[in-house]
Amino acid sequence: MRDDIRVIIARYREDVSWASRLGCPHTVYDKGGDLGPDARKLPNIGREAHTYFTHIVNEYDALAPLNVFLQGDPFDHLDDRGRTTVETLRKTLEDVADRGVPFRGLAWFKLKSDRLGRPHDLRKPENEGRWAGWGRDIPVGELFERLFGVAMPDEIICRAPTGNFCVTGERIRTRPKSFYEFCLRLIEDDPLDAGNTGHAFERLWQHVFNGNTAWNRARYE
Repeated sequence: MRDDIRVIIARYREDVSWASRLGCPHTVYDKGGDLGPDARKLPNIGREAHTYFTHIVNEYDALAPLNVFLQGDPFDHLDDRGRTTVETLRKTLEDVADRGVPFRGLAWFKLKSDRLGRPHDLRKPENEGRWAGWGRDIPVGELFERLFGVAMPDEIICRAPTGNFCVTGERIRTRPKSFYEFCLRLIEDDPLDAGNTGHAFERLWQHVFNGNTAWNRARYE
């Protein structure tokens, strides 16, 4: 059992029995309401960002050396050819922990994004109705500037676009707890993601956890 790794799972109604085979402690945050008493219950709001920030705020002083944030069924997002299994994921996490990598996105791809989250698929007719924010752009630039108080570049690389990533407790704590409380409030203010706040965080995880303390501000409000 690797006690230096903790897996945090944002679950709706997915089968998360795979987590018990990872060889490390895991915490399931359940938004589907159909898991037993061992799961931590949350309201079904704010996409996975709500789950992740809830965990960080509540566990800020007791975070694991390596924290792995995953969706309830992450495997399609980890490898487009279906080669990632629980065993290969376990080996990846152990390698990240052993090498002390401060942040790593686990998706098989990366994205480029402008300040409106483009390119994105939130206007495709076949996706209409899947998200409350369908048909709207993603406020990546606006959120970037609210979080960090600096202008966003014309384009950024998104290294964890599916919301599956690893980050050390040390790296998380390069930002104050008040920063993550602020992030959680932003998510709670857009509970159905009608403004695509959750989608914006999917494009900003590597910046949230980049360790740039010059971007920290005295107040987050």
